[in-house]
Amino acid sequence: MELVVHKFSGEATDRKVTLHDDVFGIEPNDHAIYLDTKQFLANQRQGTHKSKERNEVAGSTRKIKKQKGTGTARAGSIKSPVFVGGGRIFGPKPRDYSFKLNKKVKRLARKSALSYKAKEQQIVVLEDFSFEAPKTKNFAQILNSFKLEGAKSLFVMPKADQNIVLSSRNLQRTKVVTANSLNTYDILNANKLFVLESSLKTIEEILA
Repeated sequence: MELVVHKFSGEATDRKVTLHDDVFGIEPNDHAIYLDTKQFLANQRQGTHKSKERNEVAGSTRKIKKQKGTGTARAGSIKSPVFVGGGRIFGPKPRDYSFKLNKKVKRLARKSALSYKAKEQQIVVLEDFSFEAPKTKNFAQILNSFKLEGAKSLFVMPKADQNIVLSSRNLQRTKVVTANSLNTYDILNANKLFVLESSLKTIEEILA
Protein backbone atom coordinates (compact mmCIF):
# COMPACT_ATOMS: atom_id res chain seq x y z
CA MET A 1 0.00 0.00 0.00
CA GLU A 2 1.25 3.47 -0.91
CA LEU A 3 0.47 6.65 1.03
CA VAL A 4 1.15 10.27 0.15
CA VAL A 5 3.48 12.13 2.50
CA HIS A 6 1.88 15.27 3.97
CA LYS A 7 3.41 18.39 5.42
CA PHE A 8 2.34 19.25 8.98
CA SER A 9 0.49 22.21 7.45
CA GLY A 10 -1.87 19.68 5.83
CA GLU A 11 -0.61 20.03 2.27
CA ALA A 12 0.24 16.89 0.30
CA THR A 13 3.75 16.57 -1.11
CA ASP A 14 4.71 14.87 -4.37
CA ARG A 15 6.37 11.99 -2.48
CA LYS A 16 4.88 8.63 -1.54
CA VAL A 17 5.89 5.90 0.90
CA THR A 18 5.16 2.19 0.67
CA LEU A 19 3.76 0.48 3.76
CA HIS A 20 5.21 -2.96 4.46
CA ASP A 21 2.57 -5.63 3.83
CA ASP A 22 3.94 -7.79 6.67
CA VAL A 23 3.06 -5.00 9.12
CA PHE A 24 0.21 -2.99 7.59
CA GLY A 25 -1.41 -5.59 5.34
CA ILE A 26 -1.88 -8.80 7.32
CA GLU A 27 -5.15 -10.58 8.10
CA PRO A 28 -6.01 -9.12 11.55
CA ASN A 29 -6.21 -11.48 14.52
CA ASP A 30 -9.00 -10.21 16.81
CA HIS A 31 -8.15 -12.55 19.69
CA ALA A 32 -4.54 -11.33 19.81
CA ILE A 33 -5.84 -7.76 19.89
CA TYR A 34 -8.17 -8.67 22.76
CA LEU A 35 -5.38 -10.28 24.81
CA ASP A 36 -2.91 -7.43 24.27
CA THR A 37 -5.51 -4.77 25.09
CA LYS A 38 -6.59 -6.69 28.18
CA GLN A 39 -2.99 -6.90 29.39
CA PHE A 40 -2.39 -3.19 28.74
CA LEU A 41 -5.47 -2.15 30.74
CA ALA A 42 -4.65 -4.64 33.52
CA ASN A 43 -1.17 -3.14 33.85
CA GLN A 44 -2.71 0.31 34.43
CA ARG A 45 -4.45 -0.90 37.58
CA GLN A 46 -2.66 -0.06 40.83
CA GLY A 47 -4.26 -2.92 42.73
CA THR A 48 -3.98 -1.03 46.03
CA HIS A 49 -7.64 -1.50 47.03
CA LYS A 50 -8.07 -2.69 50.61
CA SER A 51 -10.84 -3.00 53.19
CA LYS A 52 -10.52 -4.04 56.83
CA GLU A 53 -11.66 -7.43 58.04
CA ARG A 54 -12.94 -8.07 61.56
CA ASN A 55 -9.46 -8.73 62.96
CA GLU A 56 -8.23 -5.33 61.67
CA VAL A 57 -11.09 -3.10 62.84
CA ALA A 58 -10.52 -1.03 66.01
CA GLY A 59 -13.03 -1.84 68.74
CA SER A 60 -13.60 -3.54 72.07
CA THR A 61 -13.48 -7.31 72.29
CA ARG A 62 -15.91 -7.56 75.20
CA LYS A 63 -19.11 -9.52 74.76
CA ILE A 64 -21.71 -6.86 73.96
CA LYS A 65 -24.74 -8.67 75.45
CA LYS A 66 -25.55 -11.84 77.24
CA GLN A 67 -25.67 -15.07 75.32
CA LYS A 68 -29.27 -16.05 76.05
CA GLY A 69 -32.59 -14.47 76.91
CA THR A 70 -32.45 -11.39 74.64
CA GLY A 71 -34.73 -12.78 71.93
CA THR A 72 -32.17 -11.88 69.29
CA ALA A 73 -29.19 -13.64 67.77
CA ARG A 74 -26.13 -14.17 69.93
CA ALA A 75 -23.29 -11.69 69.42
CA GLY A 76 -19.79 -11.78 70.81
CA SER A 77 -17.97 -8.79 69.27
CA ILE A 78 -18.79 -5.27 68.09
CA LYS A 79 -16.29 -5.89 65.26
CA SER A 80 -18.55 -8.52 63.68
CA PRO A 81 -19.37 -7.81 60.02
CA VAL A 82 -23.12 -7.82 60.81
CA PHE A 83 -22.78 -4.57 62.84
CA VAL A 84 -22.28 -1.05 61.48
CA GLY A 85 -18.60 -0.19 61.83
CA GLY A 86 -17.57 -3.83 61.83
CA GLY A 87 -15.21 -5.57 59.45
CA ARG A 88 -16.08 -6.43 55.89
CA ILE A 89 -16.62 -9.99 54.72
CA PHE A 90 -14.47 -11.06 51.76
CA GLY A 91 -13.41 -7.47 51.03
CA PRO A 92 -10.84 -6.48 48.37
CA LYS A 93 -7.16 -7.07 49.09
CA PRO A 94 -4.05 -5.63 47.39
CA ARG A 95 -3.14 -7.68 44.33
CA ASP A 96 -1.22 -7.54 41.07
CA TYR A 97 -3.48 -7.63 38.00
CA SER A 98 -0.70 -8.03 35.44
CA PHE A 99 -0.29 -11.28 33.52
CA LYS A 100 2.22 -12.74 31.08
CA LEU A 101 1.70 -12.50 27.35
CA ASN A 102 4.06 -13.91 24.73
CA LYS A 103 6.04 -11.42 22.64
CA LYS A 104 4.83 -13.01 19.39
CA VAL A 105 1.20 -12.48 20.43
CA LYS A 106 1.86 -8.84 21.31
CA ARG A 107 3.63 -8.30 17.98
CA LEU A 108 0.75 -9.93 16.11
CA ALA A 109 -1.75 -7.72 17.97
CA ARG A 110 0.07 -4.51 17.00
CA LYS A 111 0.35 -5.59 13.37
CA SER A 112 -3.36 -6.46 13.37
CA ALA A 113 -4.27 -3.04 14.79
CA LEU A 114 -2.11 -1.25 12.22
CA SER A 115 -3.63 -3.35 9.43
CA TYR A 116 -7.11 -2.32 10.56
CA LYS A 117 -6.09 1.34 10.49
CA ALA A 118 -4.52 1.00 7.04
CA LYS A 119 -7.59 -0.79 5.69
CA GLU A 120 -9.86 1.95 7.07
CA GLN A 121 -7.56 4.67 5.63
CA GLN A 122 -6.95 6.20 9.04
CA ILE A 123 -3.18 6.49 8.71
CA VAL A 124 -1.55 9.77 7.69
CA VAL A 125 2.18 9.96 6.97
CA LEU A 126 3.75 13.29 7.94
CA GLU A 127 7.08 14.84 7.11
CA ASP A 128 9.43 14.96 10.08
CA PHE A 129 8.97 18.19 12.00
CA SER A 130 10.01 19.83 15.24
CA PHE A 131 9.24 22.98 17.22
CA GLU A 132 11.82 25.50 18.36
CA ALA A 133 9.91 25.95 21.62
CA PRO A 134 6.87 24.36 23.30
CA LYS A 135 3.73 26.06 22.01
CA THR A 136 0.28 24.49 22.14
CA LYS A 137 -0.99 26.83 19.43
CA ASN A 138 1.48 25.36 16.90
CA PHE A 139 0.34 21.82 17.60
CA ALA A 140 -3.33 22.82 17.49
CA GLN A 141 -2.75 24.22 14.00
CA ILE A 142 -1.71 20.76 12.81
CA LEU A 143 -5.00 19.31 14.05
CA ASN A 144 -6.95 22.17 12.50
CA SER A 145 -5.25 21.69 9.13
CA PHE A 146 -6.50 18.08 9.07
CA LYS A 147 -9.92 19.07 10.48
CA LEU A 148 -9.57 16.89 13.56
CA GLU A 149 -10.98 19.17 16.24
CA GLY A 150 -12.51 16.95 18.91
CA ALA A 151 -11.33 13.67 17.32
CA LYS A 152 -8.85 11.34 18.95
CA SER A 153 -5.42 11.47 17.32
CA LEU A 154 -2.16 9.63 17.93
CA PHE A 155 1.21 10.98 16.76
CA VAL A 156 4.04 8.48 16.38
CA MET A 157 7.46 10.13 16.65
CA PRO A 158 10.80 8.50 15.71
CA LYS A 159 12.29 9.58 19.06
CA ALA A 160 11.31 11.60 22.10
CA ASP A 161 10.96 15.33 21.39
CA GLN A 162 10.30 17.37 24.51
CA ASN A 163 9.01 20.43 22.67
CA ILE A 164 6.40 18.41 20.77
CA VAL A 165 5.33 16.49 23.88
CA LEU A 166 4.88 19.70 25.87
CA SER A 167 3.04 21.36 22.97
CA SER A 168 0.48 18.55 22.79
CA ARG A 169 0.06 17.95 26.52
CA ASN A 170 -2.81 20.38 27.06
CA LEU A 171 -4.80 19.18 24.05
CA GLN A 172 -7.51 16.70 24.93
CA ARG A 173 -7.88 13.55 22.82
CA THR A 174 -4.31 13.96 21.50
CA LYS A 175 -1.39 11.72 22.41
CA VAL A 176 2.24 11.62 21.33
CA VAL A 177 4.29 8.41 21.56
CA THR A 178 7.58 7.15 20.18
CA ALA A 179 7.68 4.38 17.59
CA ASN A 180 9.30 1.89 19.97
CA SER A 181 6.58 2.40 22.62
CA LEU A 182 3.60 2.03 20.28
CA ASN A 183 0.93 -0.26 21.73
CA THR A 184 -2.28 -1.88 20.48
CA TYR A 185 -4.63 0.05 22.77
CA ASP A 186 -3.40 3.49 21.66
CA ILE A 187 -3.58 2.51 17.98
CA LEU A 188 -7.19 1.34 18.17
CA ASN A 189 -8.27 4.15 20.50
CA ALA A 190 -7.29 6.85 17.99
CA ASN A 191 -9.52 8.06 15.17
CA LYS A 192 -6.46 9.13 13.17
CA LEU A 193 -2.93 7.78 13.30
CA PHE A 194 -0.22 10.28 12.32
CA VAL A 195 3.07 8.52 11.61
CA LEU A 196 6.16 10.61 10.96
CA GLU A 197 8.07 9.48 7.90
CA SER A 198 11.17 8.33 9.77
CA SER A 199 9.00 6.45 12.30
CA LEU A 200 7.88 3.99 9.63
CA LYS A 201 11.31 2.41 9.40
CA THR A 202 11.46 1.89 13.18
CA ILE A 203 7.97 0.37 13.29
CA GLU A 204 8.74 -2.00 10.43
CA GLU A 205 12.07 -3.03 11.97
CA ILE A 206 10.36 -3.88 15.27
CA LEU A 207 7.31 -5.67 13.86
CA ALA A 208 8.33 -7.11 10.50
